Amino acid sequence: MITNVLLEVEKAIVGKGEVIRKILTAILANGHILLDDVPGVGKTTMALAISQTLGLAFGRVQFTPDVLPSDITGFSMYNKRTEAFEYKPGAALAVNLLLGDEINRTSSKTQSALLEAMEEGQVTVDGTTHPLKKPFIVIATQNNVGTAGTQLLPYAQLDRFLVKLSIGYPDHESEMEVIRGRQQANPIETIRPVASVADVMRMQQEVSKVTVHDKIIAYIARLAQESRSHKLFELGISPRGSLFINKMAKALAYTLGRDYVIPDDIQRVFSDVCAHRVILSNAAKGQKISADDALNELISIVPVPDGMKLSGGMR
Repeated sequence: MITNVLLEVEKAIVGKGEVIRKILTAILANGHILLDDVPGVGKTTMALAISQTLGLAFGRVQFTPDVLPSDITGFSMYNKRTEAFEYKPGAALAVNLLLGDEINRTSSKTQSALLEAMEEGQVTVDGTTHPLKKPFIVIATQNNVGTAGTQLLPYAQLDRFLVKLSIGYPDHESEMEVIRGRQQANPIETIRPVASVADVMRMQQEVSKVTVHDKIIAYIARLAQESRSHKLFELGISPRGSLFINKMAKALAYTLGRDYVIPDDIQRVFSDVCAHRVILSNAAKGQKISADDALNELISIVPVPDGMKLSGGMR
């Protein structure tokens, strides 16, 4: 099923199989995704294609400065006929996958409302709690060019996203294929569901049962602890970050056909999970070292657990 999902999404997103796999992996880990990229590379198309392929109910919020928290959570309205307040659901209700487009262009209060829904799996309006559908996944996008009218997400809020990813520009051949594929129709219209909500929830449950040896857990902990004392970091990986490395590695192992995690899984997800969680030191910034480079430095100095395979087979 994993292979079928990947192939189906690639009908609309050409030449980005690795990014598609990462997003699917994050969904199977029951985590939320932040897509940070330049305009026009297919962030919205990616979210729509994945929702259609997985059979997930899809919703979208185009964030602007005038979007209110109640647009996300819903609100109570007085009904004169019944003489009672009635709940009007917001965008987070009744969907499995919510696309928050340009989350950095809305107010901090609205950002917080969405992030609270992500964390709690429910919203509370006028003292009444309303559960969200399961699974509930947010794919939020932000453009990393142009700062006019933007509200940068604080680090505490960035920490709620399982991964931060970038789609990037297509290569020459892929871009030609994109142009050819849209001569007469939109490829998104050809995508068919190859999974269902029940399938996604079943796979999420199977991911949770993937085995993580104590040596792997110790490896994750050493990487996190090393980040908190290393000269390249002002703020290292949080305990939540360690938990998310574990979750993402289990999901990656599952998509590769294994029921156990190996060190290579940790290394492959490490930067995607942690780059938006750390703050680089002035020394690192002065040397123009990126978060990815600094995290790769940790991978190079923290030893792999003794007696464990670095890599494994693929599904």
